[in-house]
Amino acid sequence: MTIKSIAKVTSEGKLEIPPEILQQLQPLTEYEISVTESEIKLTKTQKKLSLDELFQRIDESEPDPNQPSLEEISEIVKEVRKELWGKS
Repeated sequence: MTIKSIAKVTSEGKLEIPPEILQQLQPLTEYEISVTESEIKLTKTQKKLSLDELFQRIDESEPDPNQPSLEEISEIVKEVRKELWGKS
């Protein structure tokens, strides 16, 4: 969904963003600002996870139902080695 509206810069140099646009922005979210001659673009930044946060997400996630077994991984490795060694 695209919403177009007009924002203006006040005499104090502040950017006034219309309420219908502000409703789409999440509080405390950071946005990267890109400026060209004809465009100013806000892009939501991705929060960087700490290692502890990453491990916590991994612990909380469900197991991958498509995860290959160790035997399947071993077979794949053997096949790749045969292909690589066969080409030498």
